[in-house]
Amino acid sequence: MTDEIQRFIQYMKEVRRTSENTAVSYERDLKKMDQYFAEQGVQNVEQITVTGLSSYILFLEKQGRKPATISRNVASLKAFFQYLQKDGSLKQNIAEQLKAPRVEKKAPAILSEEETVRLLNQARGDSPKELRDRAMLELLYATGIRVSELVSLKLSDINLQMEYIACRDGGKERVIPFGKVAKQALERYLREGRVPLLAEAESAYLFTNCSGHAMSRQGFWKLVKSYGKKAGITGELTPHTLRHSFAVHLVSNGADIHSVQEMLGHADISTTQMYAQIGQNRLREAYTKAHPRG
Repeated sequence: MTDEIQRFIQYMKEVRRTSENTAVSYERDLKKMDQYFAEQGVQNVEQITVTGLSSYILFLEKQGRKPATISRNVASLKAFFQYLQKDGSLKQNIAEQLKAPRVEKKAPAILSEEETVRLLNQARGDSPKELRDRAMLELLYATGIRVSELVSLKLSDINLQMEYIACRDGGKERVIPFGKVAKQALERYLREGRVPLLAEAESAYLFTNCSGHAMSRQGFWKLVKSYGKKAGITGELTPHTLRHSFAVHLVSNGADIHSVQEMLGHADISTTQMYAQIGQNRLREAYTKAHPRG
């Protein structure tokens, strides 16, 4: 089944223009399925049946996989077998009738505006690393981009004069503005921090680690955790928390939902509308707690 999986992944990348993260998820899910059926003595994709796929989903459930994980696997299987039907490898999409478990949508962790300021104020030093950290945190909160997009930014993607970045994900490009605070942090990093970090090496990437190589997602995740601890933030905190906070703070302060959708790169407006609901709930909570007749 390896050849079919690789063809599918190539198709998703080159034709469907999916992001690298999505392609990696598809490949991981399908390799797990391949391993399961190989252990059952099923070597060819033509041998897989509807019953076999249902048994595989049941196997994932018995392993204690979370509903969200199983739901993602079902989506991967459906996309894979639909592709095989379209390219003529299979006569029918045997995954078409698979049903994903109901996933309760958990409200994302959001920082208050005061917590956000505390977090951003932690990187206040003058060392090249702290100048870089400050610029990364400010830009992430100013634009709401994904951490994968942040660490992939090139020098050529940023326009300081016009105050915007060009962000690419899966072949799609969007232009996102940023404000004066992020601009000041970026200017100082580029002027005083980036060259020392490069240590005479050359890099097209905007942000580099202390060895002059591109920052990794894991490296930035640890950075955020460290500054969050210093800021006294006890709740859940990841780079994505700043993306969620960016969206809720914009909507709560009157930003147009369609503009926020465009900046976040959401294909479906319903995904963005979640942030409007969160903002309304937070206002209601604040009113109830503070108003004498709340």
